[in-house]
Amino acid sequence: MTFLTRFSLPVLAALLAGCAAGSASAPLPQPWLDAGSLQEIVTPSGTTDPAVRGVWRSRGCGRLLRIDEGGVSQFEIGERCYLPLREGGAQSEMDSVSYHFFRMLPGGESAIFQLLRGDTNVVFDRLEAMPDECGEQPDAGPEAVAQAFLDAFDRHYAFFDRRPPDHDVRAERVLAQLRPGMDDAALWDALASYLDGLSDSHTKLIGEVDGTRRRVQDGQGQTLPMVRSAEGGETAWLVGLIGQTMARLGETGHHTGRDRIVWGMLDDRVGYLQIFQMGGFTDREDFGSDAWAQAEMAEFNRIMDEAFAAFATADAVVLDLSNNRGGWDRIAKMVPGRFTGEPYTGFSTQARGSGLAPFPHRISPAEGPRFTGPVYLLTSDVTVSGGELATLALRQNPRVTQVGQTMRGAFSTPLAKRLPNGWLLELSNEVFAAPDGTVYEEAGLEPQVALDVYPASSPVAGHARALDQVLALALEHGE
Repeated sequence: MTFLTRFSLPVLAALLAGCAAGSASAPLPQPWLDAGSLQEIVTPSGTTDPAVRGVWRSRGCGRLLRIDEGGVSQFEIGERCYLPLREGGAQSEMDSVSYHFFRMLPGGESAIFQLLRGDTNVVFDRLEAMPDECGEQPDAGPEAVAQAFLDAFDRHYAFFDRRPPDHDVRAERVLAQLRPGMDDAALWDALASYLDGLSDSHTKLIGEVDGTRRRVQDGQGQTLPMVRSAEGGETAWLVGLIGQTMARLGETGHHTGRDRIVWGMLDDRVGYLQIFQMGGFTDREDFGSDAWAQAEMAEFNRIMDEAFAAFATADAVVLDLSNNRGGWDRIAKMVPGRFTGEPYTGFSTQARGSGLAPFPHRISPAEGPRFTGPVYLLTSDVTVSGGELATLALRQNPRVTQVGQTMRGAFSTPLAKRLPNGWLLELSNEVFAAPDGTVYEEAGLEPQVALDVYPASSPVAGHARALDQVLALALEHGE
């Protein structure tokens, strides 16, 4: 039985969010209100649109784009400006995507760039020429790599107030270990010490050291480390959970979307929908392309149409995001769209350093079948990223009751930055907030009804008991 391939779509949450943002002072610009229509950077003829050729510098993301007739080159810019090494291909999903679309602002001196249709707004300003300090061949020595790493955190990381100690304390850890001519292993250990105890699953360092791929990442909650250390590990746990749930659903059960969706009827009155990831529903390999995005949405909508048609006579629906690992934000926003007949604002995004107003993310009712009765939303400390975004939006719907455990508290989109030696740094630079301005980063969104979903003594059977409790709650309120 195949299951999740750790299609690390938490990163896809990045696809929709990107680098929109600003400070708390008002009023702040809302350039998306005045931007032109969405255009492709590379036209069907294979060349770039002449209107967007030139040099562009981002507001807040530390990126510089050089667009010529043949395509787009992305530089990292901060204390240094360099074209990163890209030998060996992409290090992560976020590292593999590039800007595909633009919306020109009035006057043509600024533009919004997007990775995919429907992304948030990354504003770039046109420069007259490439800055003199921007180099094609970056200095990949240990001091230059460490400087780029520390500069990225200093400029872009948004949550030191929620995840102390601050940058200066962490930077001292790194600087104390730097030595001229130190090897890659020692440099890696120095940079990794910065991340120690950060408790942020969206912030990570990925790279190859002496022929071995390494990854440093914190903030995995309690449940995942527990099941990964048990006999059979995470795979046995997931297989057990799915087998148990499918048996519970009986003939109504469907396991679909490349193992990422389970749905059926818990009884003849209550529907059940579990979504493991916000994407990866097709076997396409052109990740990040417009064709990939269209195929993902089409397959998701096909599955949802079938499921919600079956829920038409249900008194309530249990939406299980207790094992949702995140994904593409556009899918995360489509989930709450299945439970509303009216559009509303689900949350806002605001990243550090661009000077833009918070961007309101609207939830639009799905065009296909919807369910507008009582919804019981099951979450846990496994629920992260896109799963948390969907939950935050769903909590604005008065018919939704969140049950289970507090979520992971890792909402922010990862900002992917290549270091001069080719290692990849991803860090959280974007603040997600409820419509009332409340931020749940690190703290997580607490359920309205507490249930132990994955107890240490029985993380598989505990899920079944939690479903029994949610079903009883739904039936009680439906009487």
